[in-house]
Parts: sequence; structure tokens; C-alpha cells
Amino acid sequence: MTGWQAVRRLVPEVLGVLVRRYGRFDACEDAVQEALVAAAAQWPVEGWPENPRAWLVTVASRRLADQVRSDVARRRREEADALRTPPAGGEVEAGDDTLTLLFLCCHPALTPSSQVALTLRAVGGLSTAEIARAFLVPEATMAQRISRAKHRIKAAGAGFELPPPAEQAARLGVVLHVVYLVFNEGYTATAGTRLVRAELTAEAIRLARELHRLVPGDGEVAGLLALLLLTDARRPARTAPDGSLVPLSEQDRTLWDAEAIAEGVALVTGALSRGPIGPYQLQAAIAAVHDEAPTAGATDWPQILALYTVLERVAPNPAVTLNRAVAVAGVHGPAAGLALLDALSADERLSASHHLLSVRAHLQEMAGDHEAARAGYRAAARRTTSEPERRHLLTRAARLGTGPVE
Repeated sequence: MTGWQAVRRLVPEVLGVLVRRYGRFDACEDAVQEALVAAAAQWPVEGWPENPRAWLVTVASRRLADQVRSDVARRRREEADALRTPPAGGEVEAGDDTLTLLFLCCHPALTPSSQVALTLRAVGGLSTAEIARAFLVPEATMAQRISRAKHRIKAAGAGFELPPPAEQAARLGVVLHVVYLVFNEGYTATAGTRLVRAELTAEAIRLARELHRLVPGDGEVAGLLALLLLTDARRPARTAPDGSLVPLSEQDRTLWDAEAIAEGVALVTGALSRGPIGPYQLQAAIAAVHDEAPTAGATDWPQILALYTVLERVAPNPAVTLNRAVAVAGVHGPAAGLALLDALSADERLSASHHLLSVRAHLQEMAGDHEAARAGYRAAARRTTSEPERRHLLTRAARLGTGPVE
């Protein structure tokens, strides 16, 4: 772990100290970001402080004082005086507010995109510019999104506290989904010239580890961490030297991260033995079957199909059915998989994306219908906004015969 990665782990602690002491989550979050900017500028030149957390709390507290002084008409002078005083002796309160912050950033008043952005900034310690670059939007746009999210939290009257026990299970599900979305955007970027954004996959795994540390007995938390580890383990083999996509069946499995696979398998095995079984555990189990196969030809497709069948019952959605169609083809042949895809064509959630087209083309190629597969790959290439995926699909089409590259 680098020094700055360690600093980012301090962000929830520092923000938690400030919010508990002064309230005003929005102002405290801004102050912590300013303290991080100051640290990035000063520490490489002046040397690292003996107590980085206390330094960040002190500087962020002073930034809050500056903010109060600039808006003193709306605040009492006594409050400004209190904020001017840094913590005595650099001491800070102990405690881990990561889970509280995750629940707050994933407040139901926020849209999923705002939940992701606010989580990366307030819990992950990423700057607005870093988040904007990751999601390929202007920094000003991302700044507005984060600002609106904080205002919505304030308007909702959300306090800096864990939700009541009755709400925690549902809210934890939202937190897990946000971490899952962060990872997915990093593992297969939805747009741009890069297939993978490793900074996002790494941050998602870090957040999943924190959740597992804070809620060690939750099977779905363990399942999510296992899923991310088992999926990310393939990342070294997933792109060619030129950045193009290498499909799972063609990857050099000697490049996979054996340590991450072993950790992921142990996590999901333990979680499944405890029950109840949830969708993240099932997805992790599927990833484990893929990762433990020494070659693509040795993949245990019957086991994968059985797991997808259970997953479709536990968490039905068209993406699961799409993946089950591939498993069906692996067990019963491409015609059976194509028949399953026909039922998905009318689903608006999937019909507009390139995924259905590309999977159908893959199964048509398996069936030997190269003309239809070639047309399907090209149609999918026109719909994707990811340049590496587009190149991959056009390459697949080109392999099947002549025709202009679009």
C-alpha cells in the first residue's frame, strides 16, 4: 500500500470526527477535501507529519473556520470562535465511521449515480477531478452532481448516524449495490478508449474489504468481496498489449492472480456454508467455477448452469437470463441458448443495449451461422460506447469473413 492509499483510508475517520464535532456534513466534507489538497501540496515538500490523521483534522477544522468567517452573517460569532480552535495536542477522537458514512452517502433520497459519486469522494477520498475523469464527464458537471447530492441529504434531514436496525438490511443492500457499480464501471468502462479503470476496481475492492471488516458475519458482504476478487483476478489477462479486449475463453490463465482467487474461493465457500444464500454469493460461486478451471475447455458448464438457475430464482433480471443462455449453450448446445435469447428480445431493459446482440452473435458463431454472427457483431459494435469493446466486436466479425469494417 502506498502512502497516499493509506491517507485515503483515513478519510472516513477524519470526516467522521468533523461531522460529530461540528455537524454540517456538506461543509465538513468540503473541508476534508481541501485538507487533502493541502496535504498533497505540502507533505512531499515538508515531509510527512508524525500523525497524519491529526494533521488532516486540524487543517480541515481551520478550513471550516475560514468558511464560517466568510459567512458570519448567518452564523454566531461563538461558533466561529469554536471552529478556529484546533484539537489540543493534535489528538483526535477514536472510532470508525466508515459504515455510517457509507449509509449516509447511499441515502435513498439520492439517485444511483449521485450515490456512487458521493461515496467515492466522501468515503474513498477521491477528488472531484478524479471522479469526473473516471466517469468521463467534465469536472464542473461532477462537482454539481456531488453538490446536489449533499443538498438532498441535508434537505432529507439525514443525521450522521446509522439508520434504525429495521432499515439497516435494506440500506446495506444499497451500499453493496453502489460498491458493485463502482467495480463494474472500473472493470468494463461504459465509454471511452480504456477498457479497464484500475483505480475504480481497486477502490471498490477496498470498500468491500472495509464492509467485510465492519460486518464480518453478513454473507452477502462476504459474497460481494469474493465476487470482486475473483473477477479482478482475471484482469491481467483481459487486455492485449495494445489495449484490446481478450475474451475469457482466450485468456492466458497463467496470468490470473492466484492469491486473489484463493482468497475469493475461501470467502464464498465460508459464506455459502452459513446461509442464507444471496445473489452476490451466487455470482461469486459462478466466478469461482470459471477461475478454478485450468482451461476454457475444462469449464464445468453444468455447475455454472445450475448456479445461474438458482440465481435467476433469487434475483431475476434480464442480465442474469442473458448469462444463463450462455451457460445453456455450454451444456445443451447453441440452439438451446438462442431459443432462450428470443424471449429477451422484447425486454426494453436489454433490447437497446449491445449485450443481447453480442451474445446472440456469439451463439450464432458457435452454431456455425457465420453470416448472421458477422451481422450481429457489427450491429453490437454500433451500439457500444466503449472503444475497446467496439474494436473487439469488429475483429470478431472480420474473422468470420470479408466485409467492410464499420
